[in-house]
Amino acid sequence: MSSEIALEIEKIRAQVEAAVAEGATLESLNDCRVAVFGKKGAMTGLQRMLGKLSAAERPEAGKIINAAKTELTAKLDAAIEKCERAALTAAEMRDRIDVTQPASGRPLGGFHPVVQVMMDVLEVLEGLGFVTVQGPEVETDFYNFEALNIPPHHPARDMQDTFYFGDGRLLRTHTSGMQVHSMLEMGAPLRIACPGRVYRRDNDPTHSPMFHQVEGLIVDKDISVGDLKGCLEAMMEGIFGKKLKARYRASYFPFTEPSLEVDIECFKCSGSDPHCQICKGTGWLEIGGMGIVHPNVLRYGGIDPEKYTGFAWGMGLDRIAMLKYGLTDLRALFDGDVSYLLSGRHE
Repeated sequence: MSSEIALEIEKIRAQVEAAVAEGATLESLNDCRVAVFGKKGAMTGLQRMLGKLSAAERPEAGKIINAAKTELTAKLDAAIEKCERAALTAAEMRDRIDVTQPASGRPLGGFHPVVQVMMDVLEVLEGLGFVTVQGPEVETDFYNFEALNIPPHHPARDMQDTFYFGDGRLLRTHTSGMQVHSMLEMGAPLRIACPGRVYRRDNDPTHSPMFHQVEGLIVDKDISVGDLKGCLEAMMEGIFGKKLKARYRASYFPFTEPSLEVDIECFKCSGSDPHCQICKGTGWLEIGGMGIVHPNVLRYGGIDPEKYTGFAWGMGLDRIAMLKYGLTDLRALFDGDVSYLLSGRHE
């Protein structure tokens, strides 16, 4: 019986030796462990054979089996540890971070539709020689109204429901206040574009209490309405990506004379679709007001209206974004719906 046990141990040893040979995997080693030391394993079967031996044979056979069990367990454990170490090293090499290398940075998100339109407008205007300037959002009555030929009791103030502070200051109702700021600072000739937030007491699908405008101003010698039209149409072509027809309507603004409002040809249907969601079938889109700078405004800016003339326009960037991206509700731009802004539905 002892010889049978010794023969079985040799078979088991050969099985373990084959399992721990070069190229062993964790899966194959664990399979070998189960086959040798599991409940139905070969070594477990040998231990059950001890009960069939005589009392004299049992101690010696037990020692042989236990020695073999210790030896083979150590071999399997060493091989498994080696495989686990190799797997861990491979994972570390695959996922390692070399802290001596420059940081890769984070991916950038997209621009908000209004910001993208603002960048498009300023890029076109800078190509036409305009300088971008910034102005205060908390403005004085002088720059927001009086210097723009709008005295305290002028009815034009009723057109703009203003947010006033207790000290007489206000949230600017338009970016036009930068006209006089810039003239006083730069003199003439000058060519500026001023984008920024403006505020009025208004809130509906096409109006917001906070919205964005861009003001354009040129002051130079011999400026005419023709210059204004050419500049504006070049800007619209740059923004919408194609040449568009424009029509001009007489209007009234205290700071320009003559004053005009401009409509551009619907960039989507050009008036050919009576069901167009952008122009409502009219073929035209209103974009802003403009005119020749009033002589009083030039005087407030320290410029002699006998020597210089100029033109100015103001238009809502939010309005342009609505038109360009086919939106029907202005509030969608400011509701903070990130999933909407990232979905590409405005493109």
